[in-house]
Amino acid sequence: MAPSDHSSVGFERWIADLEARHLRDMTTSEVGRALRALSSTYVERRARLSDRGAFDTAGKRAAYALYYAPRRYLTVAHVLAQLGAPMSPTHVVDLGCGTGAVAAAWARHAGPGASVLGVDVHPWALDETRATFRAFGLDGQTRRATATEAAAAWKDRRGRGDQARGTGIALSYVANELRPEERAALLTTLMEAARHGAAVFVMEPLSRKTSPWWNGWVDTFVTAGGRADEWRVRIDPPPITLALGRATGLDAVEATGRTLWL
Repeated sequence: MAPSDHSSVGFERWIADLEARHLRDMTTSEVGRALRALSSTYVERRARLSDRGAFDTAGKRAAYALYYAPRRYLTVAHVLAQLGAPMSPTHVVDLGCGTGAVAAAWARHAGPGASVLGVDVHPWALDETRATFRAFGLDGQTRRATATEAAAAWKDRRGRGDQARGTGIALSYVANELRPEERAALLTTLMEAARHGAAVFVMEPLSRKTSPWWNGWVDTFVTAGGRADEWRVRIDPPPITLALGRATGLDAVEATGRTLWL
C-alpha cells in the first residue's frame, strides 16, 4: 500500500494553499515547463543548488513548491514511520529547510505540541516555510542562515545552558551542497548534539556518485549507535503533483533516498 498522509487536515490545507498561491498567475502547463528546467538543475547542475539557483524564477519556485515539496513531506513521513523514530522531539530544527516540508513531517510524527524552526539562506524559502507551518498549525519560527552557521550558533549557546535533549535536527538534501570543510564541521557539531541528547536525521539522494563523502558519514553515525538505510518506496502524492509529473515525464509516485538516523 502506498504511504499516504491525505487524511491529514493540515496536509490538505497546505496543498490547497500552495495551489491557490502558485497557480494564481500561471497555468499548470507553465509550471510544468519550469519543472523540466528545475529537474535538469537537480540532475545535471547540482552545484547551482548551493546558492539556491533552483529558486531563481517564479516558475521554478512554483514547481518546487507543488512537485518536490509534497513528495518530500510524504517520503520523510513514511521513512520516520518505518524507522520507528523512537525519539519524539519537542523541538524540530530543519537545517536548509526549503519550504519546511521535512520539519512539518517530523513535527506531525512527533505529535501535538512540537515546535519547529526552519533555517535557510533564501528569503523565498523562509516565506514558504512560514506558510507551511501556518497550514499545519505548527508553533514555528524561521531563521536566515546557512546550515553550518545555525549549527555553530547552537554549539556556542550550549555552554550557556542550552540543551540538545528533546531536539530533533533534520538535514534533507543539504549536506551534499556544502564545501568539504563545512560538511566536516557540521558533522562534528551533529555528533556533539547527539551526545547531548538530540536526535539527528539526514537524507540525501540515492545516487552514490553525487556524494562520495557519504560512506564516511555512515561510519560515523553507525559507530555512534545510529543506522543507515536506503529507500525505494511508493507514495501517494496529491493530484497537482501527479499532474505535473505526468506532464514532464517524471515519476511522482516512486520515491528514493538514503538516510542516516541517530
